Amino acid sequence: MTTLLVIAKEPVPGRVKTRLTPPFTPEEAAALAEASLTDTLHTVAATPADRRVLVLAGEPGPWLPPGFEVVRQCAGGLDERLAHAFAQCTGPALLIGMDTPQVTPELLTVDFADCDAYFGPAEDGGFWALGLATPDPDLLRGVPMSTPTTGAVQRGRLMAAGLRVRDLPQLRDVDTARDAEAVAKLAPHGRFAARLVGFGALTPGNSLAGDHRNPPRGAGNCATSPHRPAADR
Repeated sequence: MTTLLVIAKEPVPGRVKTRLTPPFTPEEAAALAEASLTDTLHTVAATPADRRVLVLAGEPGPWLPPGFEVVRQCAGGLDERLAHAFAQCTGPALLIGMDTPQVTPELLTVDFADCDAYFGPAEDGGFWALGLATPDPDLLRGVPMSTPTTGAVQRGRLMAAGLRVRDLPQLRDVDTARDAEAVAKLAPHGRFAARLVGFGALTPGNSLAGDHRNPPRGAGNCATSPHRPAADR
């Protein structure tokens, strides 16, 4: 039984995508988080799987499509919450977050016939996806999260366990306004891109527009972020 896991936070203003503020308001940032999560969930819904699970901090809303089980995130650090997500599975499982709305069903359709793990690196040094043929929570516990080397440490942990690892393409997470623009260009027909256009932050021709073009210095959109695979979800 193949399980697809999405770990996420309820999109509540002031609690999600705080690095988008400024240039966006907390309400706009939460709306962008909701759009990203919705795109992700619909992609997962369109991907062949025996089981689809949303591992959620908060309450489900109208953005949740049918066909998902909802499991509450446990307390503790991100490594513990990711480990807990895999502990809900008894067979092959692939986990992603809510920050890559450009993901496609093709990327999520994995086959563990000739490998033990899948690893999806993120541009900022973290990872956007992790798949395990035999879920073992201990493979995640103790991995330092939210650092530029999170991905390298996690992949090293898989290799040290003797697992055959297959790498997925590198993707970019949405953490900053520049990330949002870049990701929206990769998925221009999604809800996330449409929401950016609606806020006047992205023109239909896929360029930044309006007051969001030049956010204040230090607004958080000028530097690559240390990866938070699910901490901001």
